[in-house]
Amino acid sequence: MAKSISSPVVSVERSFFNRVYAWMTLALVLTAAAAIYVVSSPSLTTLIFGNPMLLFGLVIIELIMVGSLAGAIGRMSLSTASAVFVGYSILNGITLSGLLLVYTGSSVGLAFLVTAMTFGAMTIYGFQSKADLTELGKLAFMGLIGIIIASVVNLFLRSPAIDWIVSYIGVGVFIGLTAYDTQKLKLMVQDLGNDETTLQKYALIGALTLYLDFINLFIMILRILGNRRD
Repeated sequence: MAKSISSPVVSVERSFFNRVYAWMTLALVLTAAAAIYVVSSPSLTTLIFGNPMLLFGLVIIELIMVGSLAGAIGRMSLSTASAVFVGYSILNGITLSGLLLVYTGSSVGLAFLVTAMTFGAMTIYGFQSKADLTELGKLAFMGLIGIIIASVVNLFLRSPAIDWIVSYIGVGVFIGLTAYDTQKLKLMVQDLGNDETTLQKYALIGALTLYLDFINLFIMILRILGNRRD
């Protein structure tokens, strides 16, 4: 009897996470493609990184897109939410393309490999763990606030030591958030029911959450392992 009750839940859960990881993978591919396209075009590179106001504007648009997905997805159509998600992934690749100008290709490849392995291990842990990871999530969130504050302060201090400390703490923060967010999504899907549109929309939110964990973990690891171009 227990098996017959749990099987539909397991099926919905599996389907939900398949969609989450499919959307997340698409987002990473689009981000990488956009970044490579920008750095392969000298005119685009000069336009974006030679104009601080344009770059700042793109970042603001990114924040608006993330905020709209997180806060208003219930009122969006599925097609609109999907378009915003795809657009954000591409735009993020454009703004992050500067990393390919700063670090060597081998460094970027190594950082991506380490990130993928670490992310994979922690998302599996978050999915399989029977322990409540809420406290870990709270601790990681406090660490995230500390990273943001330290990064803003360091815009004025320009201290390499603070950059180094922030990077190492950041790795720990996003490792913790990856496990916590995965478990949170697993618990969330149990309350969503079987409505197809609702599951699709929240799969987008789940993909966005884990995508951001992955990207930020990648940036922190790249700052530690990366070799800068001469």
